[in-house]
Amino acid sequence: MNRKAARATISDVASAAKTGKTSVSRYLNGEQHALSPDLKQRIEAAIAELNYRPSQMARGLKRGRTRLIGLIIADITNPYSIDVMNGIESACRAQGFTLLMCNTNNEVDQEQHYLNLLSSYQVEGIVVNAVGMREEALSHLQQSLLPMVLIDRKIPDFDCDVVGLDNAGAAAMATDHLIAGGFRTVMFVTEPLGMVNTRHERLQAFKQTMSRYADCQAEQAEIALGDAAALDRVLGDFYQRHSGQRCAVMVVNGALTLQVARSMKRLGLNWGEQMGLLGFDELEWAELAGVGITTLKQPTWQIGYTALEMVIRRIEGDTRAPQERVYPGELIIRGSTK
Repeated sequence: MNRKAARATISDVASAAKTGKTSVSRYLNGEQHALSPDLKQRIEAAIAELNYRPSQMARGLKRGRTRLIGLIIADITNPYSIDVMNGIESACRAQGFTLLMCNTNNEVDQEQHYLNLLSSYQVEGIVVNAVGMREEALSHLQQSLLPMVLIDRKIPDFDCDVVGLDNAGAAAMATDHLIAGGFRTVMFVTEPLGMVNTRHERLQAFKQTMSRYADCQAEQAEIALGDAAALDRVLGDFYQRHSGQRCAVMVVNGALTLQVARSMKRLGLNWGEQMGLLGFDELEWAELAGVGITTLKQPTWQIGYTALEMVIRRIEGDTRAPQERVYPGELIIRGSTK
């Protein structure tokens, strides 16, 4: 039976080079100036012959640094989360850190499990992409003493750095666009508001902007993501009440925008003709759907990159008060609002 060869150790290298482990450690730690040319050459040859690879984890722990960053994601299937993760990973490579990604799949018990797991790996900091994460799960984060940055969502009564979209500015821009396009009745459709600050901020800015237009009417509806029947009823009723004028729907996020598009198809309503449609989050399929769906694109890659930079500053000892960093969105105008 063939057995996998045992991984070479530092003792094996020292033996092959006919020296002590201290000299090999000096070589590996960049103290090669303290070694004679002959000894350095013997160590190099032994490392090559044995295909020795030092344990980065062990070396990091010895120095008190692992250079590991934990990332907790509520839903890895969300396109927003994937784009944010790309930005975080790019920043990790630029800064010399390694990313450990944990997907909780919106399960509360997995949240606590991964927090414990990341602590056992002695990560130096945590980035939490809380899109879709429930309040019960978020509360567990407050028990962690690790440097932490939140993406997209704040946790009530928890002082922590946060980075995300300028929700008020983005919602106001989107609302102004609809009014300028001749829509006189607009309904803001959101998942249940709960304690999700992003939903509250977008809805509030929508209502404030609509209030500036005396001849326009604002409506709102809260629909659970998977409740297709309720969504059909709400959209059908909205269209019947306002079919004699230009009406539009603004949707709080990409996941719900997809469900609204499906509902309109079931109801036989064409966006851009019978009803306007605008959704937060850029979606790959939005330009291909009918005449195209207007979206509010978030700078997701930049948000992820900045979040990693912020957590590294905390790791390095930044003790300033928690900061909130927000970025503007970009309106991608397509046929659904023309």
